[in-house]
This record gives sequence, C-alpha cells and structure tokens, in this order.
Amino acid sequence: MSDTIWVIVAFVLYVAMMIVIGAAYSKTNVKSEDYFLGGRKLGGFVAALSAQASDMSGWLLMGLPGAIFLTGISGDGWVALGLLIGTILNWLIVASPLRKYTEMAGNSVTLPMFFENRFDDKKKRLMTVSSVIIAFFFIVYTASAFAAGGKLFSSVFGIDYRAALTIGAVVILLYTFMGGFMAVCTTDFIQGMLMIIALLAVPIVALAIMGRDGLTMAAGLAANGLEGQEASDFVNLFAGKKATDIISGFAWGLGYFGMPHILVRFMAVRDEKAMKQSKVIAISWVTLSLVFACVIGVVGRAFMNYDEIMEAGNERIFIEMIKRLFMNEIRLPIVAGIFLCGILAAIMSTADSQLLVSASAVAEDIYKGVIKKDADDDSVLKLSRIAIIVIALVAYFIAFNPESSVMGLVSDAWAGLGAAFGPLVLMSLFWKRTNLSGAIAGLVSGAVTVILWDYIPFVNGVTLGKTTGLYSLAIGFPVSLIFIVIVSLATKAPSDAIVKVFEEVKGTKKA
Repeated sequence: MSDTIWVIVAFVLYVAMMIVIGAAYSKTNVKSEDYFLGGRKLGGFVAALSAQASDMSGWLLMGLPGAIFLTGISGDGWVALGLLIGTILNWLIVASPLRKYTEMAGNSVTLPMFFENRFDDKKKRLMTVSSVIIAFFFIVYTASAFAAGGKLFSSVFGIDYRAALTIGAVVILLYTFMGGFMAVCTTDFIQGMLMIIALLAVPIVALAIMGRDGLTMAAGLAANGLEGQEASDFVNLFAGKKATDIISGFAWGLGYFGMPHILVRFMAVRDEKAMKQSKVIAISWVTLSLVFACVIGVVGRAFMNYDEIMEAGNERIFIEMIKRLFMNEIRLPIVAGIFLCGILAAIMSTADSQLLVSASAVAEDIYKGVIKKDADDDSVLKLSRIAIIVIALVAYFIAFNPESSVMGLVSDAWAGLGAAFGPLVLMSLFWKRTNLSGAIAGLVSGAVTVILWDYIPFVNGVTLGKTTGLYSLAIGFPVSLIFIVIVSLATKAPSDAIVKVFEEVKGTKKA
C-alpha cells in the first residue's frame, strides 16, 4: 500500500468519526438550549479543550508557524504572547462571572441574549445589533477556516485548491448541521488532544533526526534564507520591531473578551468545580500549543529547504514537515496521516463553532428574539440548520480565491468581534453603572471603528491600518470602552432591578 493511501485512510477514518459523533448527538437536541448550549452540562476537560481548540483554528498550525518560519520569532511572536496573556486573563476573570451571570440573567443561551437580559432591553435593540455583528464577522472568520482546509487538502493530496476547499467545507457542515453544540464540543475535545500531540511530537522528532547539533542549527539560520540579518535576529523577539508592532501584537489578547464562540463555552460549563478544572487545563494547553507552534517555525527553518517551502507557501511549513518526517525520513505514513489530521482538527474545531454561533445569532436571537417571539423550538432548530448552510455557502465563496490568506482573514474577524463585544462583556460583568445606551454605543463604535480602519482606503487609496501599521483592535477596543463609559454616565442610570441582579451575581447583596 502506497504512503498516500495510508494518509487517505487516516483522513477518511477521522472524518467518518466526526460525522458519526454529529449523528449521535442529533438525537439529543430536543430544544434550542440543547442545540446551542448543551443544557449547560459541559465537564471540565471538554469545556477547556473545546474552548481552546475552537479558539486557535488553522492559524495555530499554519498561520503562526508560517510567519515564524518566514521572519523569525519576531514575526508573530508578539501576537502569540498577546494571545497567551489574553487567554489566561479570560479564564481567570471572565469565565466564572459570565457563567453565573448568564444563568441568573434569564438563563441566557447566547451572548446577544445575555446583553438583552442584562440591560432589560425590551425593544431588542442590543440583540439585533449584536446578532448582525456576529453574523458579519463570523462569515469572514469561517472563511479563514475554510481557506485553511482547502490549503491542507490541496497540499496533502495534490488536488486543486477549490476542490479541496469543497471537501473540507462539506465535512464541517455535515456534523455541525446534525449534532449542534454537544457534537461540536465533543469533536473539539478530540481535536484539541490531536492538535497538542502533533504540535509536541513534530519538532521534537525533527530535532532528533538533525542530531545533537539540531537545536544549534535551528538557532543559527543565517545560511538558510535570512539575507541581510544576523543569525541571532531569527530568535530575537525584538528584531526589527517598532512600538506599533509590539502594541498590535499585545492587542490580539484583548480579542478574547469578545469572542462569542469562546465565551459560550464558559456559559455551558456544568458547575464551579468543573470551571476550576477547565481553567488549569485550558491555560496549560494554550501555553504549550503557542510555544510549540513557534518552535515549529524555528526548527522548520533549519530542517526544511527554504526555497521549496516558499514555493509551496510559508503557511504550509507544518504540513511539509510532517510529510518529510513520516513519509520520507521515518516512513510511518499512517502517523503522517494522523498528524495531518491534527491540522484538519484545528481547522474544523474553529469552523464548526463559528457556524453554530452564527446560526444561533440568526435563529435564536434575530428570528425568535425579534421577529417571531412565540416561535417554538422545532422551528428555531430548523431555521438554525438553514442558517448554517447559508452562512457556510457565503464563507465558502469568500475563501474561493486560492490566494486567500488565513492570517489576514482571521485578523479582520478577530478585531471586529473583539472591539465590538470585548469592552461590553467586561463592563457588563464589572461596572454596574453600565446602561443600555452605553452598551449600544460600545457595540456600534467598536465594530464601525474596525471596519473604517481595515476596509476603507482613507489615505491615498490605502487603509489606516496599512498606513499606521497599527492593528485595528488596538484602536477599536479603547474606542468602544470610552463610548460605553461616556454614554452610560451621560444618560439615565440602570434601574434598581438591573442593579439588584448585578449585586446578586457579584455577591454584594442577598437575593
């Protein structure tokens, strides 16, 4: 049996397992809360790995190693550091309060529903605005996952990018469509385990093959494509970096406070005991995964041929390392297939979550929340599945260009969601003076700032983001925060009923 056949076998078995899980959980979804939140029954391990696997996406195994391979640790090292700090803070200061508040505030099963209940928004303005923002930016985010999947299948099997894109999109769509939240979380748990094993094993095996001087080779890369730079610059976090680069990198961490597909995992954790377990597991997982993703870029520069990788595309460095290690050097093609499935896992674990959150925004928040308030669970579930298909199709066509950048698509969506929702989540949980007017102002100002910064060519046909070199989230987040504070203070204070619930959640007043 040829090496490629073994890889195909691994992929087929893996994909089949994901679809079977989706089919199994489809029978448990009797109401919309089951489909979107799993009845708040997530255990600690599943919640932790599901949150982190759905977070990191193909960026972790393709975008980040590719950037490090190309320009060294300073390439996206600051982004990785910002994400690590953001993850830790999100689990430590947001997870438990959000889990408690969403249950007490009308048993909210989505982030827009939480905002509505938190601010007693009877006219559904918050729900409408936040749902539209989610749908818009998550379409772009899902497109990034589809693009990563297309590049993976294309590179591994040598097929046309668009055919590969279609295969990946169909698989993700199938099990998300059938199984809902619990299927997504269960598959994410498996995918998170597979991702971390692949991340740890590949650079260690590569260094072992290079021998005892392998680490020295990985650090001394002047002869392997770094023209005009000192060898030490490749592993120097500050090499060639401006203040705007460092600020932009750290700003990525702010996005965590506003990511609906991550926050919904906090809302679904079973109890505080499971939450404590989740925090330890999640922080450990993300630390290892980010460090080793950077290590892959460094080791890959010494282990692989620079020109060949650049011809294939630097974002494919991890794929090409796996193929060389386990199909040429060691010749264990089934292991190559399993580790390549780890990259597929990263892609699928994010895309499924994004599709589900987008569908919940359309069906649960806009349709049931605004258009047809008496809609029954059966009609909401049906519309959810229709929404998943429509959103997947739009994302598919955005990703249809073979030159689509995984990193670029992720960057745009991350900034929009983080700037719109991050400040409002924090202020909703920790500042009782926040009111409805301030909340709406924060949502709109954050989203609009990112759109203006990233998409509108204000300066000689160039966007402000390109002109300044400053990541839009670093601008949009503080703008949103300022609007929330100023508008809240300038308008009527929240009602006694709203303040009472806030104080009960914080434990400053008895129920």
